[in-house]
Amino acid sequence: MAETIRWTYAFIDRPRKDFARACDFWTAVTGTKPSAPRGDQDEFVTLLPDGTDPCLKAQGIDTGEGGAHLDLAVEDLPALVESARRLGAEVVADHDDEGWAVLRSPGGQLFCAVGRHGESARPPVIQGPTGATSRLDQVCVDVPPARYEAEVAFWSALTGWESRPGALPEFHLVKPPAGLPVRILLQRLGTAGPASAHLDLACSDIEAVRAHHEGLGATAVSRGARWIVMRDPVGGTYCLTGRDPETGGLPAQAELLAPGPHGPSGPGASVSSG
Repeated sequence: MAETIRWTYAFIDRPRKDFARACDFWTAVTGTKPSAPRGDQDEFVTLLPDGTDPCLKAQGIDTGEGGAHLDLAVEDLPALVESARRLGAEVVADHDDEGWAVLRSPGGQLFCAVGRHGESARPPVIQGPTGATSRLDQVCVDVPPARYEAEVAFWSALTGWESRPGALPEFHLVKPPAGLPVRILLQRLGTAGPASAHLDLACSDIEAVRAHHEGLGATAVSRGARWIVMRDPVGGTYCLTGRDPETGGLPAQAELLAPGPHGPSGPGASVSSG
């Protein structure tokens, strides 16, 4: 039986030299405020919502271009680490005495197992200047073809969440129970390469949200059927998707689609938990 995931965090990983500017952008678009920095080099901040529990954190990294990773919060940290190992993950750094561990999935994506600290109240959706709403609610893991099936099996088994394919074979959704703030989308890339991850926001009106983000320094890169690929002011890739920010679902009658491949999210980046 999977160790119950009690909370999820999406981590925004950005180069240390650009970290302050990245945090300014992400706090603005998520309606949060940065916590006091922590870590040996002040490399971690939590993005704090007003009146609810946080589900977003940011890390300044020394190598790589940055990207995203997941933190899975549980009551029994050693049990989750052992479960992940049995399912094929590699332990990169074990800090059980400090309440966290860094692991690498079978497909090569880094993530963290962390202890839960009572988180339970999900932050609300954010309303922009035009009334359009959005919510950062998804980490998309971009997986090379040879490792895709193993990665789908791994995340499905590790979380124990609802797991179902998308409308096309290269997409797969691992959806948490109601109340957990971040879900997992897996997409099979068209070419070999390292695994990576990026962030997705659900948007009631992606064009209005795009304009708001561009006003804060982001840039639109490309467009799909229900998404826009963006770069934040320091070059980090993310996607705006046409989904209901309240539920994460697509509009009625629409089939599940996902953002297309956006390239690596910094395979050389280090991942920690803070």
